Amino acid sequence: MTVTLAFCAVCTGQTVQGATAPMSKPIDTRTGVFRPAAPDLPANGADGRSPPASGMPQISLGKDYRVGPNDLLDIEVLDLDNSKRTVRVNAAGAITLPLIGAVTVAGLNAQQIEAHLAAKYSEKYLQNPQVSVFIKEFTTERITIDGAVVRPGIYPLTGQITLLRALALAGGFGPIAESSEVMLFRVNDKGERQVATFDVDKIRAGKSDDPAIRGDDLIVVQRDANRKLLKDSLFRDILDSINPFSIFARP
Repeated sequence: MTVTLAFCAVCTGQTVQGATAPMSKPIDTRTGVFRPAAPDLPANGADGRSPPASGMPQISLGKDYRVGPNDLLDIEVLDLDNSKRTVRVNAAGAITLPLIGAVTVAGLNAQQIEAHLAAKYSEKYLQNPQVSVFIKEFTTERITIDGAVVRPGIYPLTGQITLLRALALAGGFGPIAESSEVMLFRVNDKGERQVATFDVDKIRAGKSDDPAIRGDDLIVVQRDANRKLLKDSLFRDILDSINPFSIFARP
C-alpha cells in the first residue's frame, strides 16, 4: 500500500507540473470583436496576439429574408377595424386575413408581402391601403453549435436569440468546456467569413453584451486543455484502479 501511495504521489507531481505548462494558445483578449477567419487562420496569431479586427457586422434579420412555412407574422392594415393580428404561415405557404381570405406569402420578403397585401385590399375594399408586416418568428434558418456542449448539433433559429440562449438549446457547457473561449463564426453581408471570441462568464456577470445570433452562425465551444489532460492522464487511471466506485463516475 505504501508503494502504491508513493507512486500516486509521484504521478500527482508530474500531472500538476504538466498542467501548469502552457497547453493552449492564449485567449483572444479583444472579445466580441469580429475579425477575418480564413480557413488556415488560427484563433490567435503565432505571437499570441489577435489578427487585425474588422468592424462587427450588423446583426439583424436581413431585408432579403424570404418567408417560409411556420413563420409567424405581425400584420397591421391601417383604416381597417381590428386589422392588427398575428398569423402563422401554414404548410402551403399561405396566411388568412379578413376580407381577402387566403393569400400565399411564402418566398416573399416583408416588403413584398406588404405590397402584395395592399394590392389585394385595394382591389375591392380600401383606397391606398397602408400595410405593415413584421416577421416575429422565422424557422427556416439554422444555427450550428459544436464543441464542448452537451448536445452539439444543428438547431432551427426561431426568432431573435442571443448567445446564452443558443448555448442553452445545446444543453449548456460540457464538463471540460472553456467558457471564456466561445467562438462565433459568421459570414457577413459581403460574403466574408469572420470570427469573434466571447467570454460567457463575463456575459453572465453583466460585464459584456450578450450578442444576437443570426442564421447560419456557427458556435464552437473550446475545450479546456488542462482539464482534458487531467481527465486523460495516467493519474486518472490510477485513481480509478484504487477507487472501486470511480467507474460509475465516468462520462
